[in-house]
Amino acid sequence: MRRLLLAVVLSLPGLGLPVQADAPDHALFTQILTTHVQKGLVDYDALARDERLTRYLAQIAATEPETLTSDNEKLAFWLNAYNAYTLKLILERRPNRSIQEIGPKTTTPAKDDKTSAWDIRFAQVGRRTYTLNEMEHEVIRRTFRDARVHFALNCASGSCPELRPEAYEAETLGKQLDDQGRQFLADNARNRFDLETKTAWLSSIFDWYRRDFGESERTVLRRAAQYAPEAVRTSIQSNPEAWTVKYLDYDWTLNAKKP
Repeated sequence: MRRLLLAVVLSLPGLGLPVQADAPDHALFTQILTTHVQKGLVDYDALARDERLTRYLAQIAATEPETLTSDNEKLAFWLNAYNAYTLKLILERRPNRSIQEIGPKTTTPAKDDKTSAWDIRFAQVGRRTYTLNEMEHEVIRRTFRDARVHFALNCASGSCPELRPEAYEAETLGKQLDDQGRQFLADNARNRFDLETKTAWLSSIFDWYRRDFGESERTVLRRAAQYAPEAVRTSIQSNPEAWTVKYLDYDWTLNAKKP
């Protein structure tokens, strides 16, 4: 009941009342994901009828992340918040084919309005309302400087790393992020390696966020190889210069479970 009251208070502007110092119940988010996510695909129709996501987001909104005690607890919080708010955005706007269809919430937006799904200010965290871009770039990437976050953040699209069917938790965060990396690099739809021709077709994520993975393309390749299947990892680590790096086109198809 206390969390519900705080969520209501936070919805009232200008009161300046304190938010809670408790960490959200990430186990609740795990229950939601376990119920509605299968092999990275989300049953959005069923999720729309599940009031638990609203309850979990109320806890996110009522939490001041700076009061959390450890870096792992803070990073797990922000990863879960980003993924949960992305689900909320899809449920509210219900794009037909892609999150890229989401823009300004008007019927006739201005021609020069470049607002995208990631620029909509709607994600309440503590005393501030964020865009998804702000959460990812100004908080998660800038504060924690861990390239593995790119294996965990889900943009509701086909080429994103699969949405993990459990919440991130401080106690197991390192293992979860490493596991996400291994799954991502072993998935031929998202990253491919040809041992015969020594060609690595990497996700565009490694190109877009190259600075997070290393200073050069060779460094990025070696970083990706840490999570690749063993034969690929051994070949790249022994002679990275023999490999050619290419980047796959990104599939922005909505990660929706088909009826």
